[in-house]
Amino acid sequence: MIQSRMIGRARVTRVVEYAAPTHDPAFLFPSLPQEKIDAQAGWLAPHHYIPAMNRLIVTIQIWVIQIDGKVILIDTGVGNDKPRAAARMNRLNNRVLEWLEAAGAARGAVTHVIQTHMHMDHTGWNTVLEGGAWVPTFPNARYLMPKTDFEHYEIALQQGRDAVMDDSWQDSVLPVVKAGLVDLIPDDAGEILGCLTVEPVPGHTPGMLSFRLRADGEEGLFCADVFHSPLQIAYPDLNTAYCALPEVARQTRARVLAEAADNDTLIMPMHFGQPCCGYIRRDGDGYQFEGATWPELTLPEVTK
Repeated sequence: MIQSRMIGRARVTRVVEYAAPTHDPAFLFPSLPQEKIDAQAGWLAPHHYIPAMNRLIVTIQIWVIQIDGKVILIDTGVGNDKPRAAARMNRLNNRVLEWLEAAGAARGAVTHVIQTHMHMDHTGWNTVLEGGAWVPTFPNARYLMPKTDFEHYEIALQQGRDAVMDDSWQDSVLPVVKAGLVDLIPDDAGEILGCLTVEPVPGHTPGMLSFRLRADGEEGLFCADVFHSPLQIAYPDLNTAYCALPEVARQTRARVLAEAADNDTLIMPMHFGQPCCGYIRRDGDGYQFEGATWPELTLPEVTK
C-alpha cells in the first residue's frame, strides 16, 4: 500500500512493506491480561486486531518525506534476503524498491535515510544483496543514526551481549558505515535538514529518537516505537516484550501522550494498522486514539 498526504509543503508518503495479523498479544505484551484486550476489541477490530485469531495486526512501513528538493526516508523496514530468526521477517522477497520509486524515492534520488532506532525491522532496506555482498541501497544518501543507540549496540555486540542484533548489524548497518555514509545524531541535535526536530524518546531502546516534521505552520510527529499498537494509548503503562528500559519507556510514553493531546499533534507511529496515524484525545484520566483520514491509494507525481 502506498498513501500520500501533505503536511504544509512537505509530501509524506507511507510505503507498507507488509501488514498482517502476526502477533499474539500475550507474546508482544506479556503483562496484559486477555480481558483487557477483550475490553478494547470493539474499536481495535478489524484494522488493529483480529479477535477470531487473537492476533494483533502489525505493520512494517517506510515513511518518505519530499520537501525542498530533499527525499528523506524515516526507517527502512526489514529488507529482502535478510536471514532472520523470526519467520515473518526471514529472507523476504518483496518489491519495496519498486514501491519506493513509485512514491518518488528511487534508489539514486534518496538524499537522507533516518533511523529512529537500530532494531532490525527499522534498518533492513539500508542495504541490498548484490554479487553476494551487502551494499548500500541508497548510494547518494547520508544515513543518519541515533548516536546513543548506535554506540549502545556497538558496545553490546563487541561484548557478545546481544546476539539477536548481530545479523542485522552485520548486513544492514556495518556496510553503510564502511561505505562512509553514516552520520550519528546526538540527542541534543535540535533541528536537522531544515524541517525535522530531533526529540529523544528512550525506553524501547536506550537511544530511540522521534522526529517532528514542521512545514508552513503544520506538523506531524514520527514517533518511532513509542507505540507498537493503539492498545498502548488505552493502557499507557503497557510495554512490549522488546522494551530495553521498561520504566523509562513508560515515562516516555506518558510524556508523548500528554504533549500530543495538549498540542493536537498528528502522530505517525511505525507499526499501526489502519488508520496508521492520528491524534491523541483525553478521555477522563486516560486517552483515546482518534484515527486521521488519509487519501486512499494515492501516489505523488513522479518526474523521471
